[in-house]
Amino acid sequence: MNIIRSHRHPITRAIGIATLAIAAPFIRAETPTPQRSLVDLGKHAFKVTTNSVAAQQAFNRGLTLAYAFSHLASEDEFRRAIAADPHCAMAWWGVALVNGPHINFPAVPENRAKIAVEAITKAQSFSSGVSKLERALIDALATRYSDPQPENRAELDKAYAAAMRKVLRAWPKNSDVATLCAEALMDLHPWDLWTNDGRPQPWTGEIVSILERALALNPNHPGANHLYIHAIEASPDPGKALAAAGRIESLAPGASHLVHMSSHIYARVGRWTEAAASNSKAMQADELYRNAYPRPGFYAMYMAHNEHFLAFTAMMRGRSAEALQLARRMVAAMPEEFLQEYGPIADGYMIFPSEVLMRFGRWEEILSEPEPRADLPLSRALWRFTRAVALTALDRTDEAKREREAFINAAAAVPREWTFGNNLASDLLLIAARVLDGEMAARAGRLDESIALLREGARLQDALRYDEPPDWIQPVRHTLGAVLLRAERPKDAENVYREDLAQYPENGWSLYGLAHSLRLQGKESDARAIDARFAKAWAAADIKIDSTCHCLPGS
Repeated sequence: MNIIRSHRHPITRAIGIATLAIAAPFIRAETPTPQRSLVDLGKHAFKVTTNSVAAQQAFNRGLTLAYAFSHLASEDEFRRAIAADPHCAMAWWGVALVNGPHINFPAVPENRAKIAVEAITKAQSFSSGVSKLERALIDALATRYSDPQPENRAELDKAYAAAMRKVLRAWPKNSDVATLCAEALMDLHPWDLWTNDGRPQPWTGEIVSILERALALNPNHPGANHLYIHAIEASPDPGKALAAAGRIESLAPGASHLVHMSSHIYARVGRWTEAAASNSKAMQADELYRNAYPRPGFYAMYMAHNEHFLAFTAMMRGRSAEALQLARRMVAAMPEEFLQEYGPIADGYMIFPSEVLMRFGRWEEILSEPEPRADLPLSRALWRFTRAVALTALDRTDEAKREREAFINAAAAVPREWTFGNNLASDLLLIAARVLDGEMAARAGRLDESIALLREGARLQDALRYDEPPDWIQPVRHTLGAVLLRAERPKDAENVYREDLAQYPENGWSLYGLAHSLRLQGKESDARAIDARFAKAWAAADIKIDSTCHCLPGS
């Protein structure tokens, strides 16, 4: 069963509304002059009205960076175009565009709204001599902003989406228009395109159709490929975007987020080696990007995302040393300035080394991990959780019980509005509680109780809003399957592992468990077929396993 997580009542992917006030100053941090030659942004071009070659080139770079969600650097390039041609209306349009909302940041802080209004006003003032298409795009974007900005800007975003539909009707064969229209529509429903049971939302069909039109017009469009992957990845058929995944890595090699995007599809279809490779390439691109744009602003989170995703692929492939190295490097590289400004976003990432250690059963090392600082309440709660899991696995029962109480208290201290990725922190902590109590019950021999708790944990995991990598990064079914095998219920374990493989195809953990459960049922031929798949999935692993959860070795 392919279980797609619910997107209803979407949470801002990377930042909650409550954090906008503290985030706004860092978003608009001044960007140093980039060494642009270091960053290869490909060949995408959109002809605008200007007599300046430098302005046209900078505009092309700015638009490509906008399609890559590198908005701060994109604005820098649009302002370079303005410096080369102060009357370039579309360069001012670009500044306004990237100061608006997008699917990973649906709100608009007040200072960004003011910049956008000023820029689109300039664009309109210089639009008398531009093409009809340029004028239409400028007028459409003008509907997205107002001064003063209303507290709820939903009507502005709807107005812009409606205006872009009209532009697309007038220019149906322009791939940039189609891409910009699709993005305007996606901004109305960020991360809310598919229901829990895999059905498209009422607005999804239009978005997908427009993006497919853009790709038919220009298969190498960087923005269309990017948005199409996002539009399809949570669907029941993520393989529809494999062609886009195959193209996007080479379209703008210096835009690391575009290079990384193929991994969203490769992971969903079980091509873990390729998912790892795309993130490795993205991290290489990040090195050049950091030199070109030393203060990337919000883009720093996309850089951390590359390491996070690569570590996730390593976890699924049994590569413990690589996963731990990446987790520690990601945490160490998080800029202090970013932590201060974006603490509510970064919080859930900062516990990642402990989560990796738990995945690989390195219990004593978990107990040596330092307590996260006080302004990271989610990490502090999960730190307690991983310690309680470790103490349980080490049969230090009394200490585990005390640590469990500390976890419950720490979880209660996490602010209600706190999020990680696309999900409320409280929803993740509910899963942690079920997993911890399930493992404690299993260790005490109360297997039926453990199974009930872990089934509830798996149900809660399934109800999480889609994210990639998943916001609960160690599938609950890996623990549940191990407990079912310990309880001598191999048929039930088989079903659990098949369910997990429907969500995370070809992951080595569930392939191992599936083969074991089949063998215990006397299905030797079927087990050997799964053995072959496991051998392929585990070919680059640095560990051997005898259970799908180190909490119950030998299960």
